[in-house]
Amino acid sequence: MNPDLDLLQPYPFERLKQLKAGIEPPAGLSHIPLSIGEPKHAAPGFVTEELITHLHTLSSYPLTKGMVELRGAISDWLIRRFNLPAESLDIEQQILPVNGTREALFAFAQAIVDRNTDSSEGGPLVVMPNPFYQIYEGAALLAGAEPLFLNATADNRYLPDFDAVPEAVWQRCQLIYICSPGNPTGAVIGEAALKQLIELADRYDFIIASDECYSELYPDESQPPVGLLEVAAKMGRNDYKRCVVFHSLSKRSNLPGLRSGFVAGDAEVLSRFLLYRTYHGCAMPPASQHASIKAWQDEQHVETNRELYRQKFDAVLEILSPVLEVSRPDAGFYLWARTPINECEFAQGLFAAKNITVLPGSYLSRDAHGENPGSGHVRMALVATLESCIEAAHRIRDYIETI
Repeated sequence: MNPDLDLLQPYPFERLKQLKAGIEPPAGLSHIPLSIGEPKHAAPGFVTEELITHLHTLSSYPLTKGMVELRGAISDWLIRRFNLPAESLDIEQQILPVNGTREALFAFAQAIVDRNTDSSEGGPLVVMPNPFYQIYEGAALLAGAEPLFLNATADNRYLPDFDAVPEAVWQRCQLIYICSPGNPTGAVIGEAALKQLIELADRYDFIIASDECYSELYPDESQPPVGLLEVAAKMGRNDYKRCVVFHSLSKRSNLPGLRSGFVAGDAEVLSRFLLYRTYHGCAMPPASQHASIKAWQDEQHVETNRELYRQKFDAVLEILSPVLEVSRPDAGFYLWARTPINECEFAQGLFAAKNITVLPGSYLSRDAHGENPGSGHVRMALVATLESCIEAAHRIRDYIETI
């Protein structure tokens, strides 16, 4: 067996299951899960109909690089959404459909990291935010690299501080994962910081993997989050050198079961990633590709989706703000709340008293630089119905007022 598998830490939900083990919540209260970021809004009907319409295509092998029509729809969406120069994306070289961003984010490190690099200061580093999506860490470890964590705390608006990173780290860095809007914090990395990161990547020759799967869930229709390719284009970097973005239909279109997303950016990097994926055997089924085309071509259902989340944030924050240190995130569907007691005790007690599951922030973080930046926080995913989210907020408030 691959010994690097022993380096992987338990997934947050495994730890949460252990935390709740043996507890019997009140039988009269229905369970409300706020722990898993799985959208519960209805999938767009026109997308599911397109999927059904093309089930006959199951008799054909799909191409790893996907249908040209899908890549074209993705290119059109990127150019429209992020104000990219027309024709700046070559759909033959700069776009790859993937089976959701999770598998692509993991596979990307396997293709990018040179584990045989010769460095007197140590082996390859993969840099990532802390707290973080645990796939980044697992991808780094199984690629033979060392994860390096950038703490994102309230002091820096829950964003990684690139100024605080020593030069020796950048010199060893081969890949940096960023997540904007962030999971779990909802913080958006601004244009100036992304420009700085691109300049650092040029100087030290590393790749930026920008996980932007929450980019379409934002509160203000006039202020969508900025993206990595958008900033690169503003810098005149229309080749998107060293920049790769990851997008998904899971959150944007409430289609987590479709397992559909894409990777786009640097043509040279994606050519190597395509080679890896050809051997990996991860082509998207044809029917899923047809359904994805329809999803990327429509914005009305996405605007409706954002309005549903706005309603939930408005209602929940009105209930919780008087008793809990919590605020509306820049984007995404999570609340990153400070807890009045230890976050694990809070989560355990809330489940025991009110049959609500939230995720301790320390489960999404690692001890780094003398602290665990997730401690003292819980993540709440406002993915349930408006009524369930309001009910959960009242129960949480009742619980807080008793501790």
